Amino acid sequence: MPTWTLHHGDALTILPTLDQPVDAVICDPPYNSGGRTMNERTSRTARQKYLTSGGREHGFDLGDFTGENRDQRSYTAWLALILAHAYRLTRPGGAALVFTDWRQLPATTDALQAAGFTWRGVAVWHKPIARPQPGRLRQDCEFIVWGSNGAMIPGNQPVYLPGHFTGSQPRGSARVHITQKPEDVMRQLVRIVPKGGTILDMFAGAGTTGAAALLEDRAFVGIEQSPTYARTIRDRLTAIAPHTDAA
Repeated sequence: MPTWTLHHGDALTILPTLDQPVDAVICDPPYNSGGRTMNERTSRTARQKYLTSGGREHGFDLGDFTGENRDQRSYTAWLALILAHAYRLTRPGGAALVFTDWRQLPATTDALQAAGFTWRGVAVWHKPIARPQPGRLRQDCEFIVWGSNGAMIPGNQPVYLPGHFTGSQPRGSARVHITQKPEDVMRQLVRIVPKGGTILDMFAGAGTTGAAALLEDRAFVGIEQSPTYARTIRDRLTAIAPHTDAA
């Protein structure tokens, strides 16, 4: 059974203390999206930005998270710092997969490269139940900027992953986070690491990356700043792999 470790705290504080090499970084940082003006960046919470009914359209309160008020320049610098620490921990040839939206796509590709990773491309996550927009193109995709720590060597049993993933966010009681990603999509992504490898997620959120890693026989190292979500992650991962290392 693969093991997992969860660190509670800020990624920029915790990452410099880590020395365990990982085989891939798969993360979903707060997008800081939609901050066209100072007022928009500082007056709205994540819940107000990303949910139409203040976080209760699913019948219960999804909670909130911090770190959503940076402008684009500070977001790029902050994400580059985070990814640089992750780059130090990533084994040569290991991958980095970073979720983003259309507004922050250029900033994310810049941050990935500034951190030291070789940019390899952009994959698409299609959300089939995205809201239609009258008179506009529907925004039904987010993106996965990906790269590697130097050259990638496929090995004798290479994996063949698609560049387009389709999946809807969990609904009802299965959804515990505002920006929660579909588990089936994450289970495909973690396969970029061979079985027995280790995946790092510096923004563990709902714990979906960790759950996908464990279910696909990969180890997991996570960091989560919110104490509420850290408890949720520990409960979720313990239900999959009870005999684990929880920091």
